[in-house]
Amino acid sequence: MGAEVTSRTFSRAQRTAYRQRLLENLDHFAHYLSTARFADTASIGLELELNLTNRDFSPALRNQAVLKRIADPAFQTEIGAFNIEMNHPALSIGQFGLKDLEDGLRTQLNRADQRAEQEDADIMMVGILPTLTPGFMDGWEWLSSGQRYAALNTSVLQARGEDVLLDLSGPEPLSFYAQNIAPEAACTSVQLHLEVSPEQFAPAWNAAQMIAAPQVALAANSPIFMEHVLWHETRIELFKQSIDTRPPEMRQQGVRPRVWFGERWITSIFDLFEENVRYFPALLPELSGRGDETTSAGAPLLAELRLHNGTVYRWNRPIYDPGSGTPNLRLENRVLPAGPSVIDVVANAAFYYGLVEYIRTADRPLWSRLAFKTASDNFLSCARHGLEATVYWPGIGEIPVAELIVRHLIPQAAEGLRALKVDPTLIDRYLDVVSERARTEQNGAAWQIATLRRLEESGLARSAALAEMSRLYWENMHSNTAVHAWPVG
Repeated sequence: MGAEVTSRTFSRAQRTAYRQRLLENLDHFAHYLSTARFADTASIGLELELNLTNRDFSPALRNQAVLKRIADPAFQTEIGAFNIEMNHPALSIGQFGLKDLEDGLRTQLNRADQRAEQEDADIMMVGILPTLTPGFMDGWEWLSSGQRYAALNTSVLQARGEDVLLDLSGPEPLSFYAQNIAPEAACTSVQLHLEVSPEQFAPAWNAAQMIAAPQVALAANSPIFMEHVLWHETRIELFKQSIDTRPPEMRQQGVRPRVWFGERWITSIFDLFEENVRYFPALLPELSGRGDETTSAGAPLLAELRLHNGTVYRWNRPIYDPGSGTPNLRLENRVLPAGPSVIDVVANAAFYYGLVEYIRTADRPLWSRLAFKTASDNFLSCARHGLEATVYWPGIGEIPVAELIVRHLIPQAAEGLRALKVDPTLIDRYLDVVSERARTEQNGAAWQIATLRRLEESGLARSAALAEMSRLYWENMHSNTAVHAWPVG
């Protein structure tokens, strides 16, 4: 969730001063973009949000104790007391980089799991923990310690002026008011990072927006929330609603949500930071120093602009990192849910990096033949229906997303990975996983829905079936078998 703050509440004077500082930061950023030299190593990185469970697979609200056991700065808190986040070091995707990523993830997770066991907790990679019940939002036990999380909760509720309405559609619709933003803690994701130059950023972001729909269809792994079967990737809509600062009247007026797909193709990374400042009031208006601080290499810190950027939840977010030496720009892809297994996570990453490379370097930009609203509609359709969705694609028209992936996108991703100089055996290894998942139409969401149905047909009540389904999920996750091969029930 980003950098810590020192206060839970903010005065009108603080908000006024912060707004002015944001505008100053934006001007400095525009000038710096046109004059500075940025890192061009094209490295990749990954953040993975995880759930902690008790032995019965209910949420374990003790991330501080688990993190103390893990004792590794790569692991940090997340907003929920049953969440932790793991950061994998940046690396090059070329040659055997993807295998290094897979091995590194497995090593880090195995060690963390062993340490979590000492606190009678297990770690699960899943978009939404299936065993969550309404009671988990009672009181404040669900919230991680730290001022930032409390301040974020206060700011969202103050902006809304009322409780948070969750109104989720699906096979088993769910509607209720939450007294805090606890439902946001239910959403755990994989965040893929790609370092790009200022000139490369806009094509990379536009490509990432285009492929967000097939990405989420392939990886959907969040079909159950509060014991209701909803969207295949419920996390997309749940995250949007749980941290929505708009009361109903503002939504009716078309005010933009803070969890945002966007509304146009861009020509520069600056477009996105400018939209952030233009459209979104500050949630955490805390000033940092004088505002003109720089690194030893002369890169402006732009602390307020970066803090504000962390509270605008784009599915593809721009990152400016001043670093300690040469600054860098990154594209943070936030579409994917956590899990189901390490091999699935790395296969999803291979598909994303290869396809972005292929599309962004094409002679004719593919997004120039697709209305931005159509890209957004595709994204929501795939979040609702997963691999059962139909999308519109330039040069093809309406097509089932599973067919689009197998016949068109996987060959393009392979070409992109070859251009990135990925070892050919690894291209086959990871894209074969993606291909089989699309061919069988069994992603994490499809497996959860089918397994839940099978367990209920055997006579188990919903809560017991969800606990047993979670146990089976946990066993399959630890086998590191790709989800398309998991047996149902």
